[in-house]
Amino acid sequence: MSKYNFLKKYFGFDKFLEGQEYLVDSILTGRDCLGIMPTGGGKSLCYQLPALLLPGVTIVVSPLISLMKDQVDSLREMGIAATYINSTVPNDVIYQRTREIAAGKYKLVYVAPERLNTNGFLNLTQRITIPFVAVDEAHCISQWGHDFRPSYAQIPLFIENLSKRPVVAAFTATATKHIIKDIKFLLHLNQPLEISTGFDRPNLFYRVIKPQDKFKYILQYLKDNYQHESGIIYCSTRKTVESLTQKLQEQGFRVEGYHGAMDAEVRKRAQENFMFDKTQIIVATNAFGMGIDKPDVRFVVHYNMPKNMEAYYQEAGRAGRDGNSSECLLLYSPSDIVKQKLIISSSGSDEVREQLQYNNLQHLVNYCHTNDCLRKVIIEYFEGEAGVEKCNNCGNCLDQSELIDVTVKAQKILSCIYKSGQRFGVRMIINILRGSKEKRILQQGLDQISTYALMTDSTVGEVRELIMTLIAEGYIYMTADSYPVLKLLESAKPILKGKQAIYLKQARLNIPPKSEKKQLKSAANLAYNQELFTELAALRSTIGAAKNIPNYIIFHNSALQAMAYYLPATKEEMLQIKGIGEKKYESYGQQFLDLIVQFCATNNLTAPAPTDTAKDSSDQVKTDRYQLTYQQYLQGKSLKEIAQARELTISTIISHFHKCLERGYSIDLTRYLSQQKLDHISTVTQQHHPQSLKQLKELLPAAYTYNDIKLAQLILQPPQSQEG
Repeated sequence: MSKYNFLKKYFGFDKFLEGQEYLVDSILTGRDCLGIMPTGGGKSLCYQLPALLLPGVTIVVSPLISLMKDQVDSLREMGIAATYINSTVPNDVIYQRTREIAAGKYKLVYVAPERLNTNGFLNLTQRITIPFVAVDEAHCISQWGHDFRPSYAQIPLFIENLSKRPVVAAFTATATKHIIKDIKFLLHLNQPLEISTGFDRPNLFYRVIKPQDKFKYILQYLKDNYQHESGIIYCSTRKTVESLTQKLQEQGFRVEGYHGAMDAEVRKRAQENFMFDKTQIIVATNAFGMGIDKPDVRFVVHYNMPKNMEAYYQEAGRAGRDGNSSECLLLYSPSDIVKQKLIISSSGSDEVREQLQYNNLQHLVNYCHTNDCLRKVIIEYFEGEAGVEKCNNCGNCLDQSELIDVTVKAQKILSCIYKSGQRFGVRMIINILRGSKEKRILQQGLDQISTYALMTDSTVGEVRELIMTLIAEGYIYMTADSYPVLKLLESAKPILKGKQAIYLKQARLNIPPKSEKKQLKSAANLAYNQELFTELAALRSTIGAAKNIPNYIIFHNSALQAMAYYLPATKEEMLQIKGIGEKKYESYGQQFLDLIVQFCATNNLTAPAPTDTAKDSSDQVKTDRYQLTYQQYLQGKSLKEIAQARELTISTIISHFHKCLERGYSIDLTRYLSQQKLDHISTVTQQHHPQSLKQLKELLPAAYTYNDIKLAQLILQPPQSQEG
């Protein structure tokens, strides 16, 4: 069977997501690789699929104990033999699993990094074939990362101790360029293929709010937007977790708390209740969430600011893993910065790492104060450039509040920093501008400078907000330490000289907005039958409770929504739904089909007519041709094999693909054209703007065929789907 057959049979997908196929091919051909893919981007499939095709046992190194069990449960539901070894497994069970691994019972074994170099596990590795080692959450190996794990430093030693070096692949969702360099060096990756699919999560809606009363805000927000959907609220301290949990429970929400000081059994029960949808909301410190694979988290709220941009991106990224629209809200207050700086100063880190932590925190502070597109700020942090100025799907882009000219106030602040010698922090500058009589100001004669008491008509909060905005926009530099000092940058000169104006949006502090998320095209947006969906969900819950597994491991909500829209009546129709493979159908398909058929009969329902319904019989013949070609594609055949099976030319098959794309069919044409050819054709097209295929062919090497060019053009400029 080909990789495409395995993709469909076990995972229920007709095509790979961006970057997946290149990583899979790299592993299968014996080349190390590094995959940087956002949460929900399909990292796990990149090592799970090769494991099925390679001989022996694939080792997956992961620090995420909770995720190990979830992924192993999911793999078993798909018919893939997998197990895990970590500190939660009793010794007698580890012994049993070790015997089973040695006997060849499993294709994938998840292992915590602390277990790799134990005598028992090293002895096991001498008795089995290990063609491939996957390192998940690879950023944990870098001491400059936000989640450094010392145990990760032992992974290279484990690989060196194997009798034959396997292919090594590293995966992460959160890594700056510096950390990516660290990963490749520390893991000793050998000329790895590096694939980054970007850090954008289009389905996530980002917003920063600065409320005067956080609890009042969050209470109204939940009542207005999320009455029944799952969400996570992150707090910076255990005390805040306990207080907020109690207040929300008193308001009638199904909510539980979670933090590191809780008894292990209490934490486990709270997490399971959330995963099994018994709890709607979990209020937690950052101890919760690493490895949480729950796909339908609709909102993540940061009640307090996290420690840096990487932590925020990872924690916020636990929303919308199923690809459906979700919201990420950060509630900001200046006191959060003070808390985080106290945490940094008391962490015991060396001076260099402490400096880095302050710098990283400042990036997040700037994020909270920028007027720019929030998505742009996140992507620029990780990638250096965003590519777009506005996403039109974040709080800043959609903010229609009035822009106020604050140039004069900005000039007063910048001038005060300069005239006080650029040697004070935010609090001191605010006190000077507001005419404070505090002893330190009088002793140093700061009440005599011309900017003293120039902003007595502004509140402390207003002055602070403007200072932080000027920092975020790159006019002021704040040193990164526990007592930061404000200094002017060159960009401040045009403002001081009156050559540049500064505008600040009128903050909407106390009115929680209704959700303004841009609705993306997904299964959730199909006009599915709500009553049928409810019955399908009830059947899923019954099965999940009987097997003691979360509902989403059986079928995601998106699969149930697709069932309730397309109303499949046969196995073949059910297998066309994304995420339903043969094993899943074998386990549950008939039960869901029976329910759908009975529901349709009772309610006199018929499946929706296919899109692009034929206008006459001749067009219907053409439609059948395209569908027949598409069926050949789904079988994973090459272009030549499809052309032979259909008794057509390759050029005609490509034209069929064009029509299929117009009809909204999912087709990944990159499997038929190398990345090198695609890049070359794209570059030549952009440089020379040829007016015909013939002209373009003449500009390319002789080895490039007309079919190569047609494929490239179809990939680079796919036709607009006429579906619906």
